[in-house]
Amino acid sequence: MKPYAKFGILTVLIVGSLVWLAMGGIKQTKTYYETIPELHKMGRSAEGKRIRVSGYVQTGTIVKDGARVSFVIHESGQQLKVLYTGTDPLPDTFKGEAQALADGRLGPDGVFEASKIQAKCASKYEVKPPQQLSHPAATPIKVTQKAQPLQPRLAS
Repeated sequence: MKPYAKFGILTVLIVGSLVWLAMGGIKQTKTYYETIPELHKMGRSAEGKRIRVSGYVQTGTIVKDGARVSFVIHESGQQLKVLYTGTDPLPDTFKGEAQALADGRLGPDGVFEASKIQAKCASKYEVKPPQQLSHPAATPIKVTQKAQPLQPRLAS
């Protein structure tokens, strides 16, 4: 076999391997998330796949048990129990009725096992409405004399 043919085959194998690895990485790290109704429509096909789910944390359902945190997210009248076992601390904005993104896998028992949690509180970032003054407006000042220009002082 000619040296150019060996080099060509080796190049094709290397480029093919890189493309295969890149496609697999892109598929695993895509940032699209499912809503709870979309997840329920997927049925059993969602089990075991890496998925991101969005919903609102139901008030009063956050239970911390050592390194594990369980809570319920809801959206459009549907609920999903989430069990977080990640190593990162929960965000400061993670509280009742905050929007949360759970990244993990759906177990066969219907519990979503999350390894990452992102949370945001939309009200924290909204523009405040204009506030009304609590005291009456001050009376305007009337100017009775014309202001005189300042005269420069000469140093002696």
